Amino acid sequence: MSKSDDDRVIAVSKSGVKITEKIADELAAEAERGYDLSLGRRRGRPSLDHGVSPRVTFRISGGLQERARERAEREGKSLSELARDALTEYVK
Repeated sequence: MSKSDDDRVIAVSKSGVKITEKIADELAAEAERGYDLSLGRRRGRPSLDHGVSPRVTFRISGGLQERARERAEREGKSLSELARDALTEYVK
């Protein structure tokens, strides 16, 4: 494979990272070698407790989202933290 082939962009991640042939080959080689599962999770967000934290998705109005974002910002929280706190209080 020539250098120009290595540098050819074949995809772009959601975050805008350009995936070249070289990067794809490196990732494939890593996957083929396998992962040492004893090292724990390699990627992703940490669990909120000591198990798996399920993801919950639901729709809200644009107005509610904006008010929630503003409140989260005032409280120095993420929107997710604000929603978790509100749901925790609601189901007590």
